[in-house]
Amino acid sequence: MSNQELTVIGQDTDGDCCGRLASAPLEDERAAELAKVFKALGDPVRLRLLSMIASREGGEVCVCEMTPAFDLSQPTISHHLKLLRQAGLIDCERRGTWVYYWVLPGALDRLAGFLTTPQSGQVPA
Repeated sequence: MSNQELTVIGQDTDGDCCGRLASAPLEDERAAELAKVFKALGDPVRLRLLSMIASREGGEVCVCEMTPAFDLSQPTISHHLKLLRQAGLIDCERRGTWVYYWVLPGALDRLAGFLTTPQSGQVPA
C-alpha cells in the first residue's frame, strides 16, 4: 500500500463541485489538477481498469483478477493502477499477497458534475 497522500479534487464545502466547465473559466491550478485526472483517463488500459473496478459488485477488485484481462505484464498493470491512484480516482489496500482496489467515493460523480452543462429551457438551434 502506498503511503502517498492523495488530494481529492473538487471537494468544496458548499456541496457544489467547484463549478462546472461551462460556468466560468478555469483557474490555472484547477486546470492543472483536472488535466492530471483526464490524462490518467486518456489511456485505454487505464480507462478499462477503472471501469473494471467501478463496475465490480461489492466495490473492490483484486489485482489478480484484473491482470489476466490484459496482454500486459503485471508490472505494467501496476504502473497503470499507480497513475489512477495518483490522479485521485482509486485507492488500494494490500491483503496478504494481493492488492485490492476500489474507486474513491465521489470521484466519478465530481468529474461528471464538472462536465455537466447547466440545463436551460432552451434547445440550441
